[in-house]
Amino acid sequence: MKLRAFLAALVLLPCCALAQQPSPEPEVLLKAALADLAGQPATLERFHGQPLIVNFWARWCGPCQTEIPDIVAEYPRAQKTGVQVIGIALDNKPDAVRDFAKAYDIGYPVLLVKDGGPELLKQLGNPQAGLPYTLVIGRDGKVVMQKLGAMSRAEVVAAIEAAGK
Repeated sequence: MKLRAFLAALVLLPCCALAQQPSPEPEVLLKAALADLAGQPATLERFHGQPLIVNFWARWCGPCQTEIPDIVAEYPRAQKTGVQVIGIALDNKPDAVRDFAKAYDIGYPVLLVKDGGPELLKQLGNPQAGLPYTLVIGRDGKVVMQKLGAMSRAEVVAAIEAAGK
């Protein structure tokens, strides 16, 4: 009986921790100092008011390498529904990120967060600053979904549907 109560507490503890975390503010993301693949300064402000799926990743991240092909495969679906997909690499080497994006046939915009990536992730509701991390922002500008860890193809589809509502 004690073992059952202990196991139930272990299962519920992460749920309670997730529920206590504040919802990330999209404005932090829209104003974040990023760089394009040419190394030039960029922000996401030009996407303000659009439904977005923003996927944070790194070249060295195995789960990121697993999920990116599913995001790439579902990108046309996102385009048809008016949802903009954006990849943000935690990297300071634009050439290497450009090569990675080409190797994975990434057709959506890719930007870099050169400095302060972990801090940005924490501000966006990811206290562990783990990767991959995806934020889904609806048409109203509010975060409607967030996911730490690789998304399955079904989860990518669900993210597109959630953003497009």
